Parts: sequence; C-alpha cells; structure tokens
Amino acid sequence: MPELTQAAVSRRTLLQAGAWLGAGASLPLGAMRAFAADADIAAQWPAVTAMLDRYVGAHMLAGMAAAIGWGTKAPGFIMRGKEGLDDPDAIGPDSLFRIYSMTKPITGMATMILIDEGKLGLDQPLADILPKFAKMQVQVTPDGSITDLRPAKGPITIRHLLTHTAGLGYSIIQKGAIKEAYEDAGLVPGQVTRLPLPGLDRGKPVGSLTLFADRLAEMPLVYEPGTQWSYSVALDLMGRVIEVASGKPFDAFLQERIFGPVGMTSTWFQVPASEEHRLTGNYSPAMGVLIPIDPARSSVYLGKPAFPFGGAGLVSSPRDYDRFLDMLAGYGTIDGKRVMSEKAVRLGTSNLLPEGAKTAGTMIDGAGFGAGGRVGLTGDAGTYGWGGAAGTVAFVNLKYALRASLFTQYMPSDAYPIHTEFPKAVQADLATMRGRGAA
Repeated sequence: MPELTQAAVSRRTLLQAGAWLGAGASLPLGAMRAFAADADIAAQWPAVTAMLDRYVGAHMLAGMAAAIGWGTKAPGFIMRGKEGLDDPDAIGPDSLFRIYSMTKPITGMATMILIDEGKLGLDQPLADILPKFAKMQVQVTPDGSITDLRPAKGPITIRHLLTHTAGLGYSIIQKGAIKEAYEDAGLVPGQVTRLPLPGLDRGKPVGSLTLFADRLAEMPLVYEPGTQWSYSVALDLMGRVIEVASGKPFDAFLQERIFGPVGMTSTWFQVPASEEHRLTGNYSPAMGVLIPIDPARSSVYLGKPAFPFGGAGLVSSPRDYDRFLDMLAGYGTIDGKRVMSEKAVRLGTSNLLPEGAKTAGTMIDGAGFGAGGRVGLTGDAGTYGWGGAAGTVAFVNLKYALRASLFTQYMPSDAYPIHTEFPKAVQADLATMRGRGAA
C-alpha cells in the first residue's frame, strides 16, 4: 500500500504546471456563454469528457464527475462510472465525496465574513483571540530539533493563518521530531479510514477544537510567522478562532452563515445515516487494482469526527460545491440573495500573502494565496480555488464567472495527475471555444 507522503500532498496544487485559464483569457465572454448554451455538456467540454472517459473506461477509477457553470446559469454535469466498485448506483450530481482540503476555502470565506463584520482583523494578532499563542517558539532548523528553539520575532496574525504563512506544521508535511510530536499530541486534523493502513493511520485526533488549539500553542513553529509559505494546520486552527470570534460552534457557524444561505444541503462533517447510500467509496490504486480504503457502507465519515476539521473535514456533492463557487462568482450573491459582501469576496479571493513571504519551490510557486485557496496572478488572474487529497479539485474564475470542479476518490493523490490534468483540460476546451468564437 503506497504511503501518503509529502509528494502525494503536493498534487493538491491546482495548476502547478501552468495558468488555470490562460487559454480563455482573450475569449469574449459572450462567445463563451453562447457556446455554453448548447444542450450537450459533454460536447461543449470534449477534453474534460475525454479525461473522465479515459480514467473510468480503463477502470483506473470507479467513477468521476465534473461540474462546470457560467454566471448565474445552472451547472452542467459530466458523469462517468459508479459510486463504488460494488455499488450499483451511478455517479450523479448529488453523490457524496470526501473533499478534504477543499474545505479550506470554505473556512477561509467564513473568516472573511467575520473580518467584514469587524469581529476579526486581517492583520490582528492571533493572541488577541487565543492568548496561548502570545509567546511562540520557532525551530532553529525547520524539521530539526524541537528543543533547539528561539523566540518568534513577530506575532502570528489572521492573515498568516489564512495564507499558510503562520509557521505552523502539518503531520502530512513535516518530518522527524516535529511530525512525531504533532501525532503524539493528536494534532492530526483529518480522517481517512478505520483500517490500520501504512501512511494513512496517523494517530488519533484530540477530542475538541479547544484542545486542538491549546496543544498546538505548545508546539514550536517550523518557520517565523509571515516569512514562508508552508502547508499547515492553520485553517483547522481557524475553526477555533471562528468559534471564539462568533460565539458559536464552528460547524454551527458554517451552517448558519454559508451552507444554509447558499443552499448547500449535502455538505457535512458527518454523513447522516439516511444519506449513506449517496456516499462514494475511497480507493488506493496499487499494481493496477483499486483497493478499498474507506468503503462507503462502513466509512469513517458515517461517525462523528473528533471535531470539525476546518482544513480537511467536509463531505460534499458536485452540485453543492458548485453552489459555493456560484456564490463566489456572484461576488457574494446567489439566487438573488446576498450571503457575503462583495468586498469580502474580492478581498478573500485576492493575493493576501504577506510581503516578502517566500513561495519558491512550494505548491504555489508563481502564484498567490487568498483566504484558504490559491490565487492566480498574471495570466490566470481572477482565479481562486484548491484541491483535496482524494482527487477532488475546484476553482472559480471571477473575471468570467466560470466555475469548474472535478470529483473522484482515490489516495494517495499523486497516484494519478488529476489535479493538474483537469485544469489543463478546461484550458484546452476554452481554447477550442475561443477558436469557434473567432470563427
């Protein structure tokens, strides 16, 4: 069984190899929408369709679904395969997928709501909300000794948490003593399987967000706050910040301020027993065979999680996540109803990286980072989104009100290059649309 290594995690980047929508940047919006009005969604997006046909047709994956939409129009769905190898149900718009780190943009936007309301400040010190983070220590050598430390030169801020520049660690990223310390302390904000599989069983999470935050405050930082982009547990910690700032449990805040108003009726930290039949199976490709690691009927997601993981905890459907993207594309509105202010959306989907923060050699090399998601700069300006550890990926281009997402289930995520292939397929189809529009 392959291990969930740092190389595996690196596939979560959305377009490590190029711009998201560079090929469509010069295509008139009217031409794109006219082409998107055709009845056959598969014909509109031939490269995306071919990608799904290839993976599912060759039995590399049990099933896949893509959701693509323009403006305020309902999305089109391209769906192939079944919810599981032994499941008779076909993949559909309402099939449920473990979206893992695609939870991060949702937590990021929840934070932007509180910033917009003045309950948090973008550059407010974290210690204002969680005082135990007031005097942090930093490893002299990143991933080195956890006793050879120095005082942090500056405070962790809300901006740092949103952009993975707080200096915090991640048990799926760090190595050596700091990784072991995180796992021993239960600072493993995520779940994969009930089975004891190598690389996937990383210890038992602590039992509450409060305890998670308290124990994390006792850990040394890997980097000085604000100096280095490093994938981390920051968005999970943000869940506790949201609780304190809002006065409500983190999951209740998401339900009240995002899921309910947006109409996301199939997004949960725990899949209700009544909806278990919609849950897809999660697999590990090994030697040409798909090995079940989290079968739907006995999934770890049917039980209550240790706490709501703001960085990797949600299960959602293609239809539901498209509504979240739709709300962003509408600059905070959906179905004529305002969920967030336009200012909050624009700020959250902009480049929030601290000045001078290093990104070279990281998952976002050449890009920016907003509230929990990658932000395009130059050729793919206006794009925002992120991917998940089990093969999901989603982004929105606010300039053209285009939203695109892909859903499937397999781990580790570097078993297939789906996180880079899907945006490239979208890009290829946009180039075709540009050619037809010019014709």
